[in-house]
Amino acid sequence: MYFQHSAQIRAQFPQLSAGVLALTDIQPDVTVELNLYFQQARDRLQQYGAESKMPSVSAWRRAYSQMGFKPTKYRSAAEALLRRFKKEDNLPRLHPLVDLCNAISLAYALPVAVYDLDHVGSFLEVRHASGTEEHLAFNGSIEHPAPNEVIFADGSNHAHARRWTFRQSRQSTIRPESSQILIVSEGLHETATTDVEALINTIAKAVGEHWSPPIKQAMLTAEAPRVEL
Repeated sequence: MYFQHSAQIRAQFPQLSAGVLALTDIQPDVTVELNLYFQQARDRLQQYGAESKMPSVSAWRRAYSQMGFKPTKYRSAAEALLRRFKKEDNLPRLHPLVDLCNAISLAYALPVAVYDLDHVGSFLEVRHASGTEEHLAFNGSIEHPAPNEVIFADGSNHAHARRWTFRQSRQSTIRPESSQILIVSEGLHETATTDVEALINTIAKAVGEHWSPPIKQAMLTAEAPRVEL
């Protein structure tokens, strides 16, 4: 099992920075404290006035435009979370690990994806779609990404995320019995390398406090775009 970005993605988005964590033995009967991260998100929203003005969010907007998507229709996961949090001043609770990652995503204004590796076939790669892949939507329907759409694809030709950070597949979402887990965060703005590494370190520290330390932690680069899991 490994995770990587394709050479084509790296060539198209040379500014890409990415960090990963691999976890195991994550039990759902844990209470996580999120208020610190929520307050950091409130402070960030107050500082910029609108999430679209945050450098990390605006960089994803430019990337979506570059990929041919209207950025106000297809928003990065971080922007979507920030917009919801700004309206509700809270987020729904799903699973303590997912809740933690969502809160830290808000605090850093960076997308964070959490995958159940038991439902990923052989590997996970961020690449352009061929158009033959299948994506299990949350309503249970099967979708087929358009050719050249950026997806998280596995060895079974399943698209675990569509339009890069826009929407995850139902197939690999975290559930109470999930045990082998991959966390991925990516950034495209000027200080992305520093910010993504800080986010990954924050999640790693919190995971170690509530469960056990990550079994793998890495920053991926153009020179080292792949991590063995």
